[in-house]
Amino acid sequence: MIYHHNRFAFKETVTAEQREEALDSLRNQGESIEAVERYVVGRDVGGEFEYGAVFVLRDLDGYDEYLRAPSHARTDRIGLPLLETFVSYDTTDSGDPDIAQKIAELHARRYADDPVLTQMVTDLPSYTGSSAPVG
Repeated sequence: MIYHHNRFAFKETVTAEQREEALDSLRNQGESIEAVERYVVGRDVGGEFEYGAVFVLRDLDGYDEYLRAPSHARTDRIGLPLLETFVSYDTTDSGDPDIAQKIAELHARRYADDPVLTQMVTDLPSYTGSSAPVG
């Protein structure tokens, strides 16, 4: 299993309506992407972030399906411009010693196929994580 974590804080200028639209779009990913086994979207407690989301994926094929889903692309387009800080990372029980590299390759292919997304992530005021563009 792969648990894909997202932690983020919105810019101060973001309205309540914009925030809710972005959070609803994340929830839609959990509902609409078949590869998502379970998910949670809500308040991030005990850290420097306001909100978080975790998507549970069975394997790398499911991770790839999740990354390429139209509902995920929609969330990126709606949500990324609203964020001040964003961190993503993965937790897995996979015994594959190359799992981190394989996850990075999935993200690299996604960025190669979507230069607009790559620029949106590059333009974030603060971003670190498993899906950071390289190059």
